[in-house]
Amino acid sequence: MSALPGVAISFPADCAERSGPVLWWRSVCWLLLLAPFFFLSYGYANALAASREVSTAVVFAWERHMPFWAWTIVPYWSIDLLYGLSFLFCRDRQTVDRHALRLLSAQVLAVACFIAFPLRFSFERPATEGVFGTLFDLLTGFDLPYNQAPSLHIALLVVIWLRFALGTRGVVRVVVHLWAALIALSVLTTYQHHFIDVPTGALAGLLCVWLWPDRGPSPLRGWRWPCPPQRVRLAGLYCAGALLVALPAAVFGGAALWLLWPAVALGMVALIYLGPGARGFQKHDGRMGLAARWLLAPYTLGAWLNSRWWTRACRRADRVADEVWLGRMPSAADMGEGRFAALLDLTAELPAPRPHGAYAGLPWLDLIVPDAGALREAAERIEALRGHGPVLVCCALGYSRSASAVAAWLLLSGRAADVGQAVAQVARARPGVVLGAGHRAALGALLAAGGALR
Repeated sequence: MSALPGVAISFPADCAERSGPVLWWRSVCWLLLLAPFFFLSYGYANALAASREVSTAVVFAWERHMPFWAWTIVPYWSIDLLYGLSFLFCRDRQTVDRHALRLLSAQVLAVACFIAFPLRFSFERPATEGVFGTLFDLLTGFDLPYNQAPSLHIALLVVIWLRFALGTRGVVRVVVHLWAALIALSVLTTYQHHFIDVPTGALAGLLCVWLWPDRGPSPLRGWRWPCPPQRVRLAGLYCAGALLVALPAAVFGGAALWLLWPAVALGMVALIYLGPGARGFQKHDGRMGLAARWLLAPYTLGAWLNSRWWTRACRRADRVADEVWLGRMPSAADMGEGRFAALLDLTAELPAPRPHGAYAGLPWLDLIVPDAGALREAAERIEALRGHGPVLVCCALGYSRSASAVAAWLLLSGRAADVGQAVAQVARARPGVVLGAGHRAALGALLAAGGALR
């Protein structure tokens, strides 16, 4: 089916149900809720800012050289049409609902910011005539120079752009990317927003995509309270790190505002440790989802650099027994050398290399002791992967998460008689392995539970 005449549309392979018919009634019902909510909430925030006579603006000096291009009002207005058409790319109930929840969440988040921190656009827009002038007049009749950061236009664009990009391929996808980029530029060249509104709008949009992912449960689900003390302690450390990184941005402003990105990343990691756990990284088939990838990019880069620094003087991998190897997250070159036929990836925070042969991913949080159930699952995955050839069991450094998984495999496969032997065998193979009392207790519980590998 084509959404537009002459435009062939294909749907992603990660959800077979998306090849089904458009869920018209469900989509229309969501639009009947979203449209009036948009106008009422957006208009209320505008009117409130006007009644307060808000004059605060966040603007950089270089923005005064930003050109005014009247014709870009066309791509600016086009997002209204794309808003509705985006539902054509939702071919199952979950996709429709999550796409709608993303749009609704973006609206709620942006309006809340408009009310709490109202800002005003400070440039005077040049007079415009003709068709473009008419479009500007229509916009001015509804939109006052408030509702600035985060740009709701950009937040909605992120959500809509992703839906179109997932549903198209080839030349059509290139056109989607180019038009979306033009819409993003238009918020500046139509003198609707200052620059600060754009990255904050993108942040808001990505947060909404992260909250309502295409695959797996929402991070809002599955919170346990009270949270295990070890996770609370680590969450506190990451939260402190986020505040420390954000401090220069608050004090100095300007280019230092970019530090808010790593601050947000660290804050999200703290939230992940408190709530959803490893699934908050939204890692599937060795890759994080797009929203998690962008939001957590500073943290991911730091975790990767840390893994390389701490293992710079060590062997990348060590053989433990029967072509089961233990090591750090390999590079694509490491896997491409053909040394390993399979990879068991126990990291939640790092992407796996491609190609990686046979692959199994069990995302575990760093510095958290896995329980007996997780250890059993890892041991079973190792045994299954052995059918493909040499197996590399990895985590960020190859010293803790992966070491405990290999120790569990040694126990359940009968290659070690007790926990002490299993830990000693792993430590002999890879000096520097860190398996503390918590790991030993979990391995002991695994051994006590009994049961052979399947």
